[in-house]
Order: sequence, then C-alpha cells, then structure tokens
Amino acid sequence: MDDAGSRLIFGSMGLGGGWGSGPLEAADIAVAHTAVEAALNIGIRIFDHADIYAHGKAEAAFGRVLAERPELRQTIQLQSKCGIRLPVPGLVGQYDSSRAAIVAGTEESLRRLHTDHLDMLLIHRPDPLAPAEEIAEAFSALRIAGKVRRLGVSNMSGEQMRWLQTALDEPLAANQLEMSLYRRDWLESGVLVNHTEGAAVSFPHGTLEYCAANAVELQAWGSLARGRYSGRPAERAADVDAGEAGAAAADGATAALVSELARDKGCTPEAVVLGWLLRHPAKIRPVVGTSNPDRIKACAQAEEIGAAMTRQEWYALWVAARGRPLP
Repeated sequence: MDDAGSRLIFGSMGLGGGWGSGPLEAADIAVAHTAVEAALNIGIRIFDHADIYAHGKAEAAFGRVLAERPELRQTIQLQSKCGIRLPVPGLVGQYDSSRAAIVAGTEESLRRLHTDHLDMLLIHRPDPLAPAEEIAEAFSALRIAGKVRRLGVSNMSGEQMRWLQTALDEPLAANQLEMSLYRRDWLESGVLVNHTEGAAVSFPHGTLEYCAANAVELQAWGSLARGRYSGRPAERAADVDAGEAGAAAADGATAALVSELARDKGCTPEAVVLGWLLRHPAKIRPVVGTSNPDRIKACAQAEEIGAAMTRQEWYALWVAARGRPLP
C-alpha cells in the first residue's frame, strides 16, 4: 500500500473493550481515541481491522473516532479482514469466504467504521470450501461498487496465493502472517532446508519468495511477540510453550540481549524487537497490536533501529531466541 508515513501498521484487535457480549462503552471509545492519537503521533497511517475483533466492537470503537474526527479519513488508510465466523449456539466456528459472506462482512465493516470504502480487504483465513472464482467475483463486485480498492490475504501460503491469483484480474496486494522474533518459522523454513530441524517447521516453504517475486506486501501480526522480550508479561499469550525444553532460558537470554541493545542504542526494547523484523530485506510491515499509548509510543524508533542494526546484532538476536546455535 502506498503510504508516506511509518512502515508500522496499527492493529485494532485491542479496541472495543474485550470480546464479551456487552455493549460498547464510553470508556472504550476514549481508549480508541487515545490509541489512534498515539499511533498518528509516531507516523502510523495504516489501520488494520477485522470484522471479528471484539465481535465487531473494535471496528465500532474506531468508527466512533472517525465519526467524531471525519478529517482523519483523508490522511489514513483502512484495511479490514473477513472470512471467519465465530462459534455461536447451534453453529460451529468456521471459515467462510463465500461471495455472500465476503460482501456482507465488508458491508458491515464499512457501517461500523463510518466509511464508504476500504483501502484494502483481506481474506482472514483460507476457506477450503470457497472456490477461487467465488472470491474473485465478490471482490470484483465490491471494487466496481467503490467499496474496496485492493485485495489481500492473511495466513495464506505462496501456493494458496498462486491459486487464488489465477481467478483475479488484479494482483494480490498483501499477505498478513504471524512473524516475530519469537515466531520465526517464516525465516527458518528456508534456512533449515535439508536439515533435520526443518522437519519441525510448519511454515510453507516458498511463501516469502512468492511474495517478493509478485510484489505482495508482507504484514506481520504478533510482531511484538506479545511482550515476551520487552518486559510486558501481562500481554503475553496464554499459550506460551512453557514446557518446551530450554524455552524459558532462551526467553530470558533474548530479553536480556534486547534490553542490552536498547540501552546501547538509547531506545526501547520494543524498537529493538520490531527493528529485527524491519532489518529483513523482505520489507516486512509490523502490525502493532496494542491499545496502550505508552507501548505504541515505545515503537517510534523501530525503523531507525532496524536500519542501523548490524548483521552481528541481527544474528545474535536470532540465535538467542532459538536457544541454540544455527546448524
């Protein structure tokens, strides 16, 4: 996506007051205002959403910000994701990229966001029951209606993108994947070719190469590793692999190295963690998924730190996070 601001993207998953069934509160809207302002202050101009975040309340909270500050829409880009149906009584959770679901999901996102178009729509997860032609038909209808400008995907492999592209008359614009100093399978899938360690890496080989060859922008969700290395334990995931051999030691060593580099460079640990991603030549755009204004501000120097990070520093962080030397 063309953008004159930061390479960082704001992720709205923390807005809306949580995933409960209660209504949107005034406090939730205040949080959204503060988070958006913090993001704007560090140069972020792309705001990422999904129709399922907080059961739609994340988009609704952001939409209230736009309703109260309509001039913002001219200076920012909005993207949202559709294609996941959360479980409800009598209906199992499922992926749904049918034409009807894509069109209806987009219409609902536009209504909640108080906007007439999305700069990009992303298919949230692959739906094995959705033909590529049906996805293409939905996108074409939305584009012709002026409601969506570009199409992207999320959590798809290179081969899945190649298959979908055969039905599209415009190139896919982006692929959003979980990528961080903690989730390194996107990196190690290529490095561990012809090595026994490679058998344990599930990331589909060739995905980064497909994106690079076809000018598909890579966006990284989970880019801050949920605070694992930046001293924010309250934001860590509940499913941390605490039982994995050596994981705790590797986490501690990596956090210590991140802190050391932050002290040496006069920046925050968040800037180091994001800088490591930004240093990679794939031109990854990290999605900053926190509504905490202090933590958003802590990401401000990420591009500067990434540009100045040496090869030795980058590899030292990788090896520390692995908890063992490179093969």
